[in-house]
Amino acid sequence: MTEEVNKIKSSTKSEMQLAIEHLEKELTKVRAGRASPAMLNGVMVDYYGSATALSQVANISVPDARSLSIKPWEKTLLGEIEKAIFGANLGFTPQSDGESIRINIPALTEERRKDLAKQIKGEGETAKVSLRNIRKSSNDSIKKLNKDGLSDDLSKDAEGEIQKITNNFTAKIDAIVKAKEAEVMSI
Repeated sequence: MTEEVNKIKSSTKSEMQLAIEHLEKELTKVRAGRASPAMLNGVMVDYYGSATALSQVANISVPDARSLSIKPWEKTLLGEIEKAIFGANLGFTPQSDGESIRINIPALTEERRKDLAKQIKGEGETAKVSLRNIRKSSNDSIKKLNKDGLSDDLSKDAEGEIQKITNNFTAKIDAIVKAKEAEVMSI
């Protein structure tokens, strides 16, 4: 029985780690006023009839803190890339010079910073809900083992350990959200 309990705890940790990784990935999409190739991660380009990630058809670089440069591997893709960036609704205006595309990242206003901070908190809350769902699922598995013969003491100990794991991951989420908010709110 303790082997099954350990499997449940291990599974809980790995699922919660995935929730943290998902949060970090979502937060890379929140632009903090500094240019980053990660801002364009969700942009899909129509490449000969199939949706392909922008990074698969072009080189994305950061010439300075306020701009991105996109150099497609095939010049015929310039129009498709521009269309994909507009379609992604990122708030950017791509400018083509016939060879490459340049995107200037506008400075953030105070109001926009506050909106981004709210968005970041929302992403953090979503991640916490994820953790709570994982905890509930793990506790349900422990209760099922309890009905199948696991002692009450072991069951309570396992639930306590799962709560500790949840608390640790919740603290990690809070730290990630706090750091991202500080990044967004700094001028």
